Amino acid sequence: MIIMGIDPGLAIVGFGVIEKTRQGIRVIDYGVINTPKDHTLPERLVEIYQGMNALIEKYKPDHIAMEELFFNTNITTGITVAEARGVALCCCMQKMGKERLYEYTPLQIKQALTGYGRAEKQQIQYMVKTILRLKAVPKPDDAADGLAVAICHAQTSLILSGTDIK
Repeated sequence: MIIMGIDPGLAIVGFGVIEKTRQGIRVIDYGVINTPKDHTLPERLVEIYQGMNALIEKYKPDHIAMEELFFNTNITTGITVAEARGVALCCCMQKMGKERLYEYTPLQIKQALTGYGRAEKQQIQYMVKTILRLKAVPKPDDAADGLAVAICHAQTSLILSGTDIK
């Protein structure tokens, strides 16, 4: 099963693509979609849409897992990030359908990777490195977060969907 994890954002969308088999989980690729600050919001949203489209076409994931938004204080930033997430969701829905799109809260992701829902960012990054048997923590952080979302889904997808692994 090929799983793409998405860490949504406006400036940076992190992604991680993994494969889960009976033998375990292996990384296929990870990285980011960057949108330049000097572009208008509509231009940046189009760039996110086009970047998501290209990723889905390239990796043809069986499932896409996306992190839900959580924001504390800055509602203005939260709104633009929500718009970016909405564009990414729209692209995923068009390409994949709702049956293959999953959403996880930050707490669920932390719980799946560390067993503790209040884990620190460094703990999550360490677990991504360990689970995927990487030499170093993936950079930038957004890419590591995309991988964390994918791993979360890999660890919970059988329970949610009842599907068997190839």
